[in-house]
Formats: sequence, structure tokens, C-alpha cells
Amino acid sequence: MIPQAASAFFINRDFALYWGVRVASMMAFQMLAVAVGWQVYDITGSMLALGYIGLAGFLPAVFLVLLVGHVADRFDRRRVVQAGHGLEAVVALVLAGGSLQGWLSVTHIFVGVFLLGVGKAFSAPTLSALLPGLVSQQELPRAVGASSAAMQAAIILGPAVGGFLYIAGPTAVYAAGALLFVGSVLMLGLVRARPAPLPAEAAAGDNSVFAGLRFIRSKPVVFGAISLDLFAVLLGGATAMLPVIAKDLLHTGPEGLGLLRSAPAVGALLVSFWLARNPIHRRTGHVMFGGVAVFGLATIVLGLSPYFWLSLAALLVLGGADMLSVVIRSSLVQLETPDAMRGRVSAVNFLFIGASNQLGEFRSGVSAALMGLVPSIVFGGVGALVVVGLWMWWFPELARRDRLVEDHETPR
Repeated sequence: MIPQAASAFFINRDFALYWGVRVASMMAFQMLAVAVGWQVYDITGSMLALGYIGLAGFLPAVFLVLLVGHVADRFDRRRVVQAGHGLEAVVALVLAGGSLQGWLSVTHIFVGVFLLGVGKAFSAPTLSALLPGLVSQQELPRAVGASSAAMQAAIILGPAVGGFLYIAGPTAVYAAGALLFVGSVLMLGLVRARPAPLPAEAAAGDNSVFAGLRFIRSKPVVFGAISLDLFAVLLGGATAMLPVIAKDLLHTGPEGLGLLRSAPAVGALLVSFWLARNPIHRRTGHVMFGGVAVFGLATIVLGLSPYFWLSLAALLVLGGADMLSVVIRSSLVQLETPDAMRGRVSAVNFLFIGASNQLGEFRSGVSAALMGLVPSIVFGGVGALVVVGLWMWWFPELARRDRLVEDHETPR
């Protein structure tokens, strides 16, 4: 029996396993991100090269978005996620072997990042589409908050553990990441969930691979929520520059980088814990936009900070504010999407999130090379604030949204 204090997170047995999969896979991914970023910057000394890492990881999502959504809606979603995590485990092992034997070059690392992106392109959106099959519709907002807490716990632990393991060399980080991916594959094998809808179940709807795009475009609330994340983080994201901030501005090593990368997740985890027990019931649109605005302000502080403690504080606030808006956006997208189309919509959503994160890293690398590190970060924070104002004007229905589940209160 799950203790009452934990019941807000571990809603049932299968969701508890799902939570573990989230922690293991995201922790592995974050550990690899620390190793890849530090290793590439150590070899090249180039801020632009750090931007190219984000681009290499994002391209698979662009090429595969339509295929991934179709696969997630036609096959057992658990098996699709297992295949993606299995590929990521193999790539991590190859990177570990290459680092140990000394033949790993920057080109090899970029190829590895691209293949990791292929695995994530299949696993991440399919794992999101799997969640509504584990809980009831009324429990979904709480489950989204708990799932976000899992991700943030991993984002806290992953970079910190990765940074300290890197003291023993990149091989240790890559090998540990591979083991975590294997663990997530094993846990997924124990999850019991409704299978993905068969084609016959969705016969009355649109079965084409483009249905997710058309559905999102037809729903202003969904389109506004997804595109808000895309442009706010595309402009305001600065995590790709953390190796440069740590090494050149704050004069710290890989341990400091690990703490800096973990700081946003600490703030996000605190907020997600609170949201899992106290979901937002009213004025959800204004709360979401307020979170994005605080995200932009914290980014500006990060760019101007000359002190390690102030940078940590800015990243804490940045992560907490972002999580506030993420939980609302994710819940809206899941609640507004029929189950037969969740794979395709999740794939498009993942593409948008990938564009905001990976392309945001590429944007920050290019702008830092052209404008300088501090001006590029401040510019990004100001850009996020501009996006908030524009989206509240262009998507008034989203800004006026009051109750998160106002149209979904009847039990399934």
C-alpha cells in the first residue's frame, strides 16, 4: 500500500514504474549531456561547437516527427520506448569504449549525439503518450505534476552525478548512463497499460501522419501552449552556455558545472512537488504566462551575474518558473487530445520542445559567438518577455483560460 504522503505521486503500481523510467532515462540523458558538453569544449575551446551539439541532437526530431507519431499510435507504446532507450544505451556504451581507448573524436561525439537524438525522438513523445493510459482523466493533471517531478529529480541528480563522475573521466559517465538506460528498459517491461488504439478504433477520425499537425492548428489553446514553449525557450534558453559560464565567468570546474546544470531542476522539483499536491484550479492562463515572464527575468539575471551563488539562485528561480508553466501546458495538451491521436500530437509537441531546447542551444552558441556571452544571454531573456506579451495578445483564449479541466470533469 502506498503511504498517503506519497500517494500524490505514486498514484498506482504502473505509474510508480513509469515514474522510475522517467527518472532513470532522464538522469542518463543529463549525465551524458554534461560529459558531451565538457568533453567537446575541452577539445575545441569553441562556444559554437557547443551550439552544434544542440543542433545534432535536434535534427532527428525534425526528420522523424511524422513517423514517430504514426508508430506511437499504431504499436505498443511500451515497446517503442524500450527500443528508443535500447538504442541510447548502445550509443552510450560506444562513447564509453571510444573514450577509454582514446579514439573518440569530436566528429564521433557528434555522430553519437545524433544517434542519441534518434532514440529520444522515438522514446520521449511515446512515453508522454503512454501516461494517460496509466491513470484516470481526473488524476491526469496530478500525474503530469508527479511525472514532471520525476524528470526534475533526474535533472538534479544527473548533472551533479555526471559532473563528479567526470573527475574519473568521460568513460565513467558514459558507462553509468548506459546502465541507467538498461534499467529503464527493464522497468518498462513490468508496466501494464492499455495498448495504443488500433486503426479501427480511430476509423471515424483522421488516421494520416499529418493529423497531429492539423489537430494542433485547429485548437487555439493547444497551438498557443505548444508554440509559447517553442519561442520562449528558443530565445531565453542559456543552458548550452553553462560550460562557458562555469569555466570562463565563474572560474569553476566540472563539479561547478554539474551544480549549475542541476540548479534549475532544484527549483523545478520544488514547484512540481507543490503542484502535484496542490494543482492550479483557477486563472491557469495567467499563472502560465506569469511563469514564462519570471523565466525571462531570471535569464537576464543569469547573464549579468558575476557570482557563483547569484547564478545558482537565478537558475533556481528560472527552473521553478519554467516548471509552473510546463505543468499547465502539458496538462492542457493531454486533456485536449483524444487518445487515438496522442502519439502524433505528442510527436509534434516533442518536435516543438526539441526546437526550443536544441535549437535554443544552437541559437545561444551562434549569438554568443557573434555578440559575446553576456549580451547574448540578456538578449534571450528580453526576447522571452516579448514572447509573453505577444502570445497573450495573439491567443486571448489561452490567456483567459480559468480552470485547467473545465471541460473534462465527467469521469471516463
